[in-house]
Amino acid sequence: MSRTVTMTMAKALNAGLRAAMDRDSKVVLMGEDIGKLGGVFRITDGLQKDFGEDRVIDTPLAEAGILGTAVGLALRGYRPVVEIQFDGFVYPAYDQIVSQVAKYRYRSGGRLAMPLVIRIPFGGGIGAVEHHSESPEAQFAHTPGLKVVACSNPRDAYAMIQQAVASPDPVIFLEPKRLYHSTKAEIDLDATPPPLFSSRVVRPGTTATVLAYGPSVSVAMGAAEAGVADGLDLEVIDLRTLSPLDMGPIYESVRKTGRAVVVHEAHRNLGMGAELAARITEECFYSLEAPVLRVGAYDIPYPPSRVEESYLPDLDQVLDAVDRSLVW
Repeated sequence: MSRTVTMTMAKALNAGLRAAMDRDSKVVLMGEDIGKLGGVFRITDGLQKDFGEDRVIDTPLAEAGILGTAVGLALRGYRPVVEIQFDGFVYPAYDQIVSQVAKYRYRSGGRLAMPLVIRIPFGGGIGAVEHHSESPEAQFAHTPGLKVVACSNPRDAYAMIQQAVASPDPVIFLEPKRLYHSTKAEIDLDATPPPLFSSRVVRPGTTATVLAYGPSVSVAMGAAEAGVADGLDLEVIDLRTLSPLDMGPIYESVRKTGRAVVVHEAHRNLGMGAELAARITEECFYSLEAPVLRVGAYDIPYPPSRVEESYLPDLDQVLDAVDRSLVW
């Protein structure tokens, strides 16, 4: 008999980490204030109490040191899960991630694995100050040797964090911070999840294909629901994995609809939308009725919180892009 519980994304991540730690004593958590405090978003709440200070480690405020220590632990057979407190704090550790974490398997000719997960709360929508609302995913997806995934709902969060921990390769695990406590979902704790590096159609449709990930999935779904009144039947695909991209369901959808719109919070310039547009155009050129369009943030640093709602893509911008693709 399956076990079903209702949880927010924050609780689902906590439960997923707990399950991974129960399953493997080599799983250790590291990060700033993740122990006694349970993290600034309370994702690791209660885990230090239950697993001890040797497995849930409060670190100094030094991201490069955290990642360097995690690399050493991974090389000695542990499975460290590092929490970067906010997305904009990851850059001090960027050298470690790109120069060490991403390259060990290649550098060692496959003899050394790097089973390391780097959890990054990302995206805006919480009214935060500077350096607390970044979207750095394209920088990591561009780096060979790193896997990059983004969850968009509690069910995926619960399963994907466990799959990431079990992976032999380093995984950048992106968590949409504004969805941590916003909604709840029923989760079957015994269900077999889809593969970690796979995209999924979350709403079938025929008018156009809307591609999104992380916090933008809810925006895309909102646009699809609002578009029904105008006779639009939008197919929405949750990418889930940004590196490697799972293009099969995307190609199948675009060949059916003939139109594609990519939505993300990150800057449009050299973002995930540009890569997706290029791949779709290369493979589905003769099926396209219009160019692949992108909906993203402006190419400026993240603005003050009082104007962030004008900066972040919304459902009106998505529907406008769909309308433009229909009259091309």
